[in-house]
Amino acid sequence: MARRILWRLTGLVPMLFIISLLVFFISKAGPADPVKGALSQKMSPEQIEQIRQAYGLDRPAWQQYAGWLGDMVTDGGGISLSVRSPVSELVYPAFRNTLILGAAATLLTVVLGVAIGFASGLRHGRPTDRIAMLFVQIGSNLPIYWFGLIIIWLTAVRWQWLPAGGMHDLRGEGGFGDLLLHLIAPAFAASLVSMLIIARFVRAAVIESEQSDYIRTYRSQGFGRAAIVGRHIGRNVLPPIVNTTGLTVGSVITGVVFVETIFSWPGIGSVLLNAIAGSDYPVIQSGILLVAVTFVLVNLVTDIALDLLNPRLRHGGA
Repeated sequence: MARRILWRLTGLVPMLFIISLLVFFISKAGPADPVKGALSQKMSPEQIEQIRQAYGLDRPAWQQYAGWLGDMVTDGGGISLSVRSPVSELVYPAFRNTLILGAAATLLTVVLGVAIGFASGLRHGRPTDRIAMLFVQIGSNLPIYWFGLIIIWLTAVRWQWLPAGGMHDLRGEGGFGDLLLHLIAPAFAASLVSMLIIARFVRAAVIESEQSDYIRTYRSQGFGRAAIVGRHIGRNVLPPIVNTTGLTVGSVITGVVFVETIFSWPGIGSVLLNAIAGSDYPVIQSGILLVAVTFVLVNLVTDIALDLLNPRLRHGGA
């Protein structure tokens, strides 16, 4: 097992290198010039050229890539071209806020998705199953942006249960309870689509397990329904849940970026939008690289968890 984990960690090195290359050169492929765009009305062409030299923007692309990669390792991404402050001070706090929202959305995705899938699968063909599948069908087709606006209207405007946006109450003292209150609505909005995807997979896995021969054998031997569901069906459904959760984390992170805009959540989404508008390459590259690395690490943890849960994968050789 240790060899498999070491092998997977070794495989991350070329993958992260390729990701860094794609992030750097795709962000540089745009026609906009950040220095001219920000300063052309205030400085002479000679002064603009001096600034380009100071930031290394006049060097060949491969030298800029090497410099950016060195800054990412040693200095957190260099200096922002538009704000003139360290990229780490802009990106890391916002990314931490995005991780908080993403973790809450993932938790809701797993808990509610598994609950809906189990409830529907165990009552296959009954009214509970049909109602749950109708909810899944409708919810899967709701755009995240539109769904977020509905949640704000219901919870903040009509019922006044939750705040309309932000991460903390600016008039209060903050704290964990205040954060939790601001977290519920955006986390639910970000988790909806992924939650329903997991519900579908869990329902199908539960139905397949219930109709299998070994479950019929357990029933014929007098095992109770609770014991069969808890010890056997639940154990068999666990690997698909872990696998699907790892795959849907990317969807959750993507949804979080949209949800941050709707709920005024101070995350990486708003930082990236501002950086793209100002062609601030260091911020764009650092932000996208952080999101990509997070996605890769989540998939690595998912693969290791699947190896631990499934002996056939664990002993398959690596």
